[in-house]
Amino acid sequence: MDRMLVVVFDNETKAYEGKKALMQLDAEGSISVYAHAVLTKHADGSPTIKQEDDYGPIGTLTGTALGFLIGLLGGPVGALIGTTAGLAGGGFFDLNNARIGEDFIDDVTKVLLPNRVAVVAEIEEEWTTPVDTRMEAIGGIVFRRALSEVKHTIHEENVNAMKADLAELKAEHAKAHADRKAKLQEKINQLDSKIQAQLQKAKDKRAAVEREAQAKVQVLKAKAAASKAKVS
Repeated sequence: MDRMLVVVFDNETKAYEGKKALMQLDAEGSISVYAHAVLTKHADGSPTIKQEDDYGPIGTLTGTALGFLIGLLGGPVGALIGTTAGLAGGGFFDLNNARIGEDFIDDVTKVLLPNRVAVVAEIEEEWTTPVDTRMEAIGGIVFRRALSEVKHTIHEENVNAMKADLAELKAEHAKAHADRKAKLQEKINQLDSKIQAQLQKAKDKRAAVEREAQAKVQVLKAKAAASKAKVS
C-alpha cells in the first residue's frame, strides 16, 4: 500500500540515522521508498529541506505528493523550497494535492516543533512493523497515512484510506508476537478513533450543507410569496 510517512526525531543525527535505516529497509525489500527528504525545523520555526540523491528509482515521478506534504509541514517557505528541490511540480500546496487528511497534518505539526527534524517519505509497505521497529529503536515518532487514489481528497476518501490502514493493522496484530501486540493495539485504537471523528465531521458537513440548502429554499419561497402579494 502506498503511504506517506513522517518520522520525527529530536536532532539531525538521529534523523539521518533514521533515513539510513529507511533506505536499508528499501534495499532489503521490506518496503519501497519512492521519494524522501529531511525536513529541519529551526529554533525560529523556519524550515530547511534537503532532498537526497538516493530517493528511489521512480522518485521523480511520484514526488509530487511528497512535495505538497513538505509544503504543508514547512509552511509557505517550505512550499517554495519543496518546489525548487524538484519535489513538486507547482500548483497549490493544499490537502487535495497532498492526497491526505487534515488530521494527519495536525498530528504531525503538533510533534514537529522547533529544533526537531523529520524524515518525510512516500513509501510502499505491506506491514508496519519493519519501519516502526527500526524507527522506534532510534527514538523516532512515526506517522503514516495511506494516499488517496484520486486527486481531490474528501472525507469519504480519507476514511476509506484509514479503514484500509486499520484492516492491515488488525491483520498484522493477529499474527504479531506478544511484544508487538500492545503497540499495534494502541495504533488500532487511535486510528479507529480518527475514523469515527472523520465520519462525524463528514456527517456534520452534510448537515450544514443541507441546512444551507433549506435556508436558501425558504428565502426563495419568501421572495416568491412577496412577489405574488405585490401582483395581487
